[in-house]
Amino acid sequence: MGFFAGLNTEKYDRQYSDRELVGRIVEYFHSQRKRILGIVVMVLMMSLTGAALPWVVSRGLDMLGGQPTEWGMIAIGLVVLGIGLINWFANWARQKLTARAVGDVVVNLRTAAFQAAANHDLSFYDNYSSGRILSRITNDTQDFGQLIVLVTDLVSQFVESGILAVVLVNIEWKLSLFLFALMPISFLLALAFRGLARNITRKGFQAMANVNATIKETVSGIAVAKNFRQEQGIYQDFDDANQTSYRVNVRRGLVLSIVWPTLNALSGIATGVMVYFGGLSAAQGAVTVGAWYLFVQSQDRFLYPVMNLAAFWTQVQNGLSASERIFALIDAKPAVVQTDQLPVKELRGEVKFEHVDFSYKDGTPVLEDFNLCIRPGENIALVGHTGAGKSSIGRLIARFYEFQHGKLLIDGKDIRTLDLKAYRQHLGVVSQTPFLFSGTVLENICYAIPEISRSEVESIARQIGNGEWIDTLPNGLDSEVGERGAQLSMGQRQLVSLMRVLVQRPKIFILDEATASIDPFTEWQIQQALKLILSKTTSILIAHRLSTVRSADRILVMENGKVIEEGNHEGLLVQGGHYATLYNTYFRHQSLAYVEQSRRMATDSN
Repeated sequence: MGFFAGLNTEKYDRQYSDRELVGRIVEYFHSQRKRILGIVVMVLMMSLTGAALPWVVSRGLDMLGGQPTEWGMIAIGLVVLGIGLINWFANWARQKLTARAVGDVVVNLRTAAFQAAANHDLSFYDNYSSGRILSRITNDTQDFGQLIVLVTDLVSQFVESGILAVVLVNIEWKLSLFLFALMPISFLLALAFRGLARNITRKGFQAMANVNATIKETVSGIAVAKNFRQEQGIYQDFDDANQTSYRVNVRRGLVLSIVWPTLNALSGIATGVMVYFGGLSAAQGAVTVGAWYLFVQSQDRFLYPVMNLAAFWTQVQNGLSASERIFALIDAKPAVVQTDQLPVKELRGEVKFEHVDFSYKDGTPVLEDFNLCIRPGENIALVGHTGAGKSSIGRLIARFYEFQHGKLLIDGKDIRTLDLKAYRQHLGVVSQTPFLFSGTVLENICYAIPEISRSEVESIARQIGNGEWIDTLPNGLDSEVGERGAQLSMGQRQLVSLMRVLVQRPKIFILDEATASIDPFTEWQIQQALKLILSKTTSILIAHRLSTVRSADRILVMENGKVIEEGNHEGLLVQGGHYATLYNTYFRHQSLAYVEQSRRMATDSN
C-alpha cells in the first residue's frame, strides 16, 4: 500500500496542459471584458505609483543636495502622501472589480459543473461517489476563484517590475545586468517545483473529496449505523479518511515550504551585493546617493513578484488542479447519448424492444437479444427473482441507462432520436424506495408540474379513499415531509409518489413496487391510486404485490434476462411452471384464500 493508496483518480479525469487550462479560463472571463479593462487600468495605476515612490524619494534627496529644508521635506512628504492615496484608491478599485468578476465567473463555473453532473445518466452515479462530485462543485470552484485573485496580484507586481526595470537600467546598467541574471534562477526554481506541486496538490483534492464522500455516506446512513450500533465504526471510517487528508496536506506543505526560504536567501544575497557595489559606485561618484537609494529599494521590489510566483506556487497549483478537476467533470462524456432531438408532442405509449443487449458493466450481461412489444395502454407486470432483469427494462425505457446493441422503439421511433426532456415529460416513474424532497406534501406532489393549482391536486387526492389519507396528515397537504420524507410513513410516501405521477398525467408509467409491508387500509388506498394511473397509461409494473400482478393485462415471468413465461394470473398458475413456483413462494401468503385458510387452521388447532 503506497502513501497515496485510495486516492486514485476517477475514470473521467484527464490532465490538461497549462495552455489548455488558461484558454478555458479565458473563455469564462470573456463576459467580464469591461471589468477586466477596469482592472487593467487600476493595475497600471498601482504599478506606476509603486514604481514612482522610490523614484520621488530618490529625486528629492538629490534635489536637497544633502541639506534638507523644512519646505523641501514637506513637499516631498505631500508628494509621497498623494502617491500613497492614489495607490490605495487604485488597489481598492482593483479588488472590488476583481471580486465582482471572479464571483460571477465562479457562479457560472459552478453552474456549469452542476448542470454537467445533473445531466449524467444513472450509470455515472453508480460508478462515482456523489460526495466526490460534490467536492468538485463546491470546494474546487472556490479554490479556482482564489487562483484568479492571486493572479491579479502577481500581474500587478510584474507590471511594476517592468517599469522598475527601465528605471534600473537608466541608473546603472552593469548592476542591472547582475540583478536580471538572478531572474532565470528564480524562474528555474519555480519550474522545478511545478510538476511535484501539481501532483501533490491533485492528491490533496482527492483526499478532501474522500472526506466529503465519507461524511455524506455516513449522514445518509446514520439510522442504519445506529440501529446496528456502528457509531464507532463510522467514526473510524471518517477518521481514516480525515487522517489520510491530513497526511497528504502535511506532506504538500513540507514539500512546498522549501520554496520561500530558498528565494529569501537568493534575495538576501542580491541585496548584499547591490548594497556593496552600489555603495562603492556612490563613493566614487559614479552614481548619486539618491540613485543608489533608488537602486537598493527598487531591486527588492523588482525581485518580489518573481519570489511571489515561486513562493505561492502551491496556491497557483491549487487553482490549476481545481480548474482541471472541474473541467474534467464538465467534459465527461455521458453514456446516454441522443442521436437526434425529434419533438415529442403526444405519445400513444407503444414500447418495443428489438434484439436489445444491455449490461451495467462490461462482461456482465443483464439482457441478451431481448425482444418485447408492449401495446399502447397495456399494463404488464414483470415478475421474477432478484437479478432477472425486471428493473433494467424500466430503466432503459426511462432512458436512465444506455443499452449496447439493438433498438428500443417508442411509438415506432428509435428512443435515441427523441428529445429526451420532451420524452420524459410523458413518463411517470415511481422507484422501489420513494424519494421525497424536504418541503410540504403539496410541493412534492407538484414537483414536475409546479403550475398545477391546489384545487386540482385536492380534487385528484380526494379520489383516493375519499381523501382520508390527507386527513391523517397533521396539516393536510401543507404537512412537512422532512428530509427524504422521514416524517411520513412508508405507505404515505408511496401515496405521495403516486400522486406526483397522477398530476403529471403520463402516457407511460413505470412502477418498481416497494417490498415494504404496509397496513391493509393503506394498501387499499395505494391500489386505488394505481387504478387511476393504469386506466390511462401504458404501464410497466415490477410487481411485488399479488393485487398488482392480478390487475395486469399480461404477466411476464423473467429469468436471467429473458421472458420465459407470459399470460394472465390464472392461466400461468394452471401451467404449473416458474410463475406457479413464484406464486407459492412470494405471492400466495398475500391472497385472501390463504389468509382465511390460515385463520381456519389456527381456529381448529385451538
